[in-house]
Amino acid sequence: MGGRDLESVILAGNPNVGKSVLFYHLTGNYVTVSNYPGTTVEVARGKANIHGKQVNVFDTPGLYSLSPVTEEEAVTRRLLMENGAGIVVHVVDAKNLPRMLPLTLELLSCGFGLILVLNMMDEAAKHGVAINRAELARRLGVPVLEAAFTEGRGVTALKKEIARALQQRTRAECELPPADEESPYLSALRRRQQAERVLEGIFLSGRGPGRQSLAERLTLDPFYGVILMALVLYVGLYLVVGRFGAGTLVDLLEGTLFGGIIIPIVEYWVEAYVPWEPLRELLAREYGIMTLGFRYAFGVILPIVGTFFFMFSVLEDSGYLPRLAYLADGLMSRVGLNGRAVIPLTLGFGCGTMAVLVTRTLESKRERFIATFLLALAVPCSAQLGLMLSILSHEPYYLFIWTIIVGGMFLFCGSVLSAIVPGRRAPFFMELPPLRMPKLNAIFQKTLARMRWYFVEIIPVFIFISVLLFLLRSSGGIDKLTALLSPLLGSMGLPPGLSIVFIFGFFRRDYGAAGLLDLYRKGTLSGGQLLVAAVVLTLFLPCLAQLAVMVKERKLPATLVIMGSVALLAYAAGTMLRLLLGLPIL
Repeated sequence: MGGRDLESVILAGNPNVGKSVLFYHLTGNYVTVSNYPGTTVEVARGKANIHGKQVNVFDTPGLYSLSPVTEEEAVTRRLLMENGAGIVVHVVDAKNLPRMLPLTLELLSCGFGLILVLNMMDEAAKHGVAINRAELARRLGVPVLEAAFTEGRGVTALKKEIARALQQRTRAECELPPADEESPYLSALRRRQQAERVLEGIFLSGRGPGRQSLAERLTLDPFYGVILMALVLYVGLYLVVGRFGAGTLVDLLEGTLFGGIIIPIVEYWVEAYVPWEPLRELLAREYGIMTLGFRYAFGVILPIVGTFFFMFSVLEDSGYLPRLAYLADGLMSRVGLNGRAVIPLTLGFGCGTMAVLVTRTLESKRERFIATFLLALAVPCSAQLGLMLSILSHEPYYLFIWTIIVGGMFLFCGSVLSAIVPGRRAPFFMELPPLRMPKLNAIFQKTLARMRWYFVEIIPVFIFISVLLFLLRSSGGIDKLTALLSPLLGSMGLPPGLSIVFIFGFFRRDYGAAGLLDLYRKGTLSGGQLLVAAVVLTLFLPCLAQLAVMVKERKLPATLVIMGSVALLAYAAGTMLRLLLGLPIL
């Protein structure tokens, strides 16, 4: 991890207890803070100044026990083993202390220097929860602090306690239980019983949720919850991302700002001041860095991913995403997954690369493989989805067919995989945080942080694509690739000019969708051809960045199986749709 000469402060605890918010307060570095489990997939590290002393602060993935079930729990366990002599800050949700204290006892039994933080005390007070903090600290023999990190409460007191612990801490080695503990369920039961004895007489559970209980019940109701889910998806994906982001904002930025102002200025400047013709071609011609790469990135992709990440942040901060997972558990069971899989699959609508990483939160290799396959096949990223919705919304009938085909492929392939991939579906469990009113400042912070991450990733890729296309065009490579793809496209009733769109789509799915938007605006496609192209491009191979992460996470053999299957399924869907629409072979 680096910085081994510094003392370590490790933030540990169940998912969704506020570790990442505390990490931000301690280090000043922003890490995506989510109101649902499993957000912190990779360990984040930052430096903090604790009363004049520099320390490494680690924000770990959520865990329920030191006997890991999921990969994220195993990551936290490994980090604790490597940094066992540091200070462990165990952050818990105060109102759910009986369920979280067993992990505290497990950490104590391993010999860690521990500080217990009762976070979310503001919510606990609303629920009528009362805790005798001083007596709890005496019984456990460790410092116990109260906090509400979303309001900044408790950070100063925690820093003082960390400084005191660092001064008193000896560098003794800590021991963890074996990863393959013989009877983990019996051990968990014993720890739960021990926790109940510790809390006896000092924890008042309160009166339960108040005014929000009706809203919370409605979001989980099999009937009203599904209606609400459909409304959320319609408003969030179709109206905000599809119509506003990919329609209004794209027209304003790409059409008016870039098309009417920036690109003409760039073309004039390049023609006037760049004497070398190949450099003119590279900068400001058909596949130029400015006229294609930056226009797509900032004129087309920016407004779409921005609106998607904004809506996703609203759902996170409201506490609705875990409820969406609960409602979707029945549907997920048909494709061999459980409700937790909704988290990476939903993130896939933002960025497939990020989503493949988040499949680590799933319990088994079987589930991670199925989820990765479905992400590669039938989960379009936000930019691609927004553009498809924008293009096809002018033909509602085609939009309906596109939705049915892509959704049908998701369910069909998931069902087949569920039947043929060895293993069993893992049981569903997930923390349900209370519904909250999202805080606008936090939403904008998270949206901007995700957009920064996204553009740090894609800007180099877009420049690389422009340079590569320039080289391919100069060497005649584009003509060769077009000639290679033309028979396949023709058998699906698509013109050879679409070859470049699919080449774009392999580098970036959103890049390919932007190319399809260009062709649609030029009127070079019939309605049927547009539908076939939209379906095939959606089901087409994952982008290069997602492919690289798939190789890293699922290894090369599994990735090759996924890639080959997805390519065949996309081609089969396009060919069958051509037959149904009666399009001629070109």
